[in-house]
Amino acid sequence: MSKKLQLNRTGLYLRLSRDDEKAGESLSIENQRIILRKFADENGGMIVNEYIDDGFSGTDFERPAVKQLLEDAKDGKIDTILVKDLSRFGRNYIQVGQYIDYIFPAYGIRFIAISDNIDTAERGSTSMDMMPIMNVFNEWHAANTSKKIRAVLEAKWQAGKYTNWTYPYGYKAGTDENRTAVIDEIAAKIVRRIYDMRLQGNSARTIARVLSDEGIPNPTSYYIRLDGKMSDRQGPPYWSPKTVSDILKNQTYIGTLTQHRTTRFSYKNHKVLNVPQNEQIVKENAHEAIISKDVWEKVQAINNGNSRGRTDKENRVHPLSGLLVCADCGKKLKGKSGGRDKSFIFSCRTYVDLGKKYCTSHSVSEKLIESIVLQDIRSMLGNVDIDEKKAKEYFLHEKIRCGEQNRLSDEKQLRTLKGRLLELDKLIQSAFEEKVLGNLPESICKSLCEKYHLEKDGTEKQIAELEKRLSEADNIDAEVEEYITRLKCYAKCEELTREMCLQLIEFITVGEKPQDDSPRQIHIYYKLI
Repeated sequence: MSKKLQLNRTGLYLRLSRDDEKAGESLSIENQRIILRKFADENGGMIVNEYIDDGFSGTDFERPAVKQLLEDAKDGKIDTILVKDLSRFGRNYIQVGQYIDYIFPAYGIRFIAISDNIDTAERGSTSMDMMPIMNVFNEWHAANTSKKIRAVLEAKWQAGKYTNWTYPYGYKAGTDENRTAVIDEIAAKIVRRIYDMRLQGNSARTIARVLSDEGIPNPTSYYIRLDGKMSDRQGPPYWSPKTVSDILKNQTYIGTLTQHRTTRFSYKNHKVLNVPQNEQIVKENAHEAIISKDVWEKVQAINNGNSRGRTDKENRVHPLSGLLVCADCGKKLKGKSGGRDKSFIFSCRTYVDLGKKYCTSHSVSEKLIESIVLQDIRSMLGNVDIDEKKAKEYFLHEKIRCGEQNRLSDEKQLRTLKGRLLELDKLIQSAFEEKVLGNLPESICKSLCEKYHLEKDGTEKQIAELEKRLSEADNIDAEVEEYITRLKCYAKCEELTREMCLQLIEFITVGEKPQDDSPRQIHIYYKLI
């Protein structure tokens, strides 16, 4: 070996990605170590350190070992970097070239890739001339591998095979080929309890506090590994409102498997992006449900409702909290205990925060508003058990009265959009004909067709949405049955409960108490109508 080839303070860089593991022992960390140490020993190198990135993609240069390697090079701890081949250092031809041609020379670092005969101390060699082509090929390999992995994943998603390594709280891995989620009864009981508490009107914050106070481990602390053993992951055992909210929105609990929720920007840029809902892979009845669809729909209605009830000093959520609205300014009424008897009073939030210059108090006592609402519900439910026909007639009358105007507007818009769709088809056809006849340049034809196709796609989406909305409006029988079911559920109510209010009431407008003897304007808006 010539004097020129003698190694000095040498750093060994080793990398193995998850995909490389499939190649077998030839690319293993241990095999790389043997090759690099043998080369260093034969060429008089003093090994200062090993830099290992195990399980990292070569397209990502935010690897911890690469960062440490560069820091040591800057500090003068090493002057030679040894790798098995160029692909071990990276599969991004721009960044690999940047390191070898600019960064390493700036710090006096010699770079050697043994299998590719790359040695920056011999800039005039044929291997160095071929290095850019090798880097391009290495990146192509990464791109091609990424496409193959995506194709395999998509095939598994379509087949309903679970591809994630973790399962939602309440489930664990099945033993079948598809790794179908099976119920973990210990955690499933907590999931059912969370849904029951939400139906009773408890907020996510309240539910999280109750579970934490009882010492129930949160999903991270409870997590079961794929081998069925409890995880040794460390973290606070407390429940957070977000954890509860995520459970209350997760369709997995009704037996629906949703995959491909996120994706990467590209095989080189590993930024995680959310996949649009219409592009996600959804499979219904993929596994046993923990929550019934009826309970699920009721909870989603509460989650999407106007009410965001707050707890009082006694940790109690008032039945009408978040449902009372000022008839004049539109702000919600704020509850507060006061007076000698410490009764609960609701007042306009604008008045409470800014004073009478901006709105009046609209104060109403807890007992008064509860009695009014309860009386109205009872009057509506009085004959439900013996006269469903009358209740159905009332529902249909109110539904038609409120929805007829919207329906007419939707039907008119639908006719307009369908007419425009026909016009767009004719315009696209006309543009092609003019191009064929030579009356229209190809560039203008292409521009016009792209514009028309873009408008056509948007129009078709609008048509689909309107048709869906009109179809749902036509399905009145299901809504009638739901209305009657809710009425029957509370037909014999003795007192107002939070659950009852959330199930029946959308919101209540409260007018100011008049100075004369005229009646106070309080309007109750019920759900489904």
